[in-house]
Amino acid sequence: MSAVSDETGPKASAQGPFTCTFWGVRGSISAPGPATVRYGGNTPCLEVVCGKQRLILDAGSGIRPLGHSLEPISGPLEFSIFLTHTHLDHIVGLPFFTPAFSAENRLKIYAGHLAPERTVEDVLNTMMADPLFPIPVDALHSNKTFIDFRAGDTLQPCPGVQVKTAPLNHPNRATGYRVEYGGRALCYITDTEHFPGRLDDNILGLIAGADYVIYDAMFTDTEYPEKVGWGHSTWQEGIKLMEASGAKTLVLFHHAPRRTDDQLDAIGAAAAARRPGTLVAREGMTLTL
Repeated sequence: MSAVSDETGPKASAQGPFTCTFWGVRGSISAPGPATVRYGGNTPCLEVVCGKQRLILDAGSGIRPLGHSLEPISGPLEFSIFLTHTHLDHIVGLPFFTPAFSAENRLKIYAGHLAPERTVEDVLNTMMADPLFPIPVDALHSNKTFIDFRAGDTLQPCPGVQVKTAPLNHPNRATGYRVEYGGRALCYITDTEHFPGRLDDNILGLIAGADYVIYDAMFTDTEYPEKVGWGHSTWQEGIKLMEASGAKTLVLFHHAPRRTDDQLDAIGAAAAARRPGTLVAREGMTLTL
């Protein structure tokens, strides 16, 4: 059985540890301040460790403190960054990811929502260009590879790690991920809007039997009618997906920027009452598979 705490869980398998640490859990825009101190105000970024390999899910503002945490580790380092999509809250931290500035490090950036109209390299070049930003992508001196795929493809970014993907329902498209390692599975399903009256078959197939499902719970069912078309879901819909898919533990994610710590406590309690074991993502939390 998988476990969660700030640094606890079952013993690692013979293949090495499989963990996921949250560095950013907030949606749309960073939300620092006294009302968000416990859950955190950075936008999406997850660090997934599979044995000796490190995957990064999204490059929101949370990737900046992740980069600082890695500075004591001697290089060369290799990173595979998987972007759900390229809305600003999911890429804004990339120019501040300090390991990307070291020429000895290797950086692979994946995106599954842009082809064939665009490439992820072009989109990042647009973000990091005058007059929006003072330095270009080329200033990130790491050995960079940009990989565009189609949502639905299965990827093998490193030995022993398989990443399955699926399209999500979001403006300008987005990609959901299932990371498989050592017989366990972690799913990252954020920036997706549910379909009232039916479950999303793409998501159901991706999360089937997974150990953890990190899910877009930006709204509640009460709030959602005024947010139709915004591209986000609710914790109640997340529970429906869990029950239909046989997945194990739901983790609520992509918290609304105005959602306070106390409000997230209340949502977490309500969700856990409906589905025991449900968690609310917070910065610094580590899942151990």
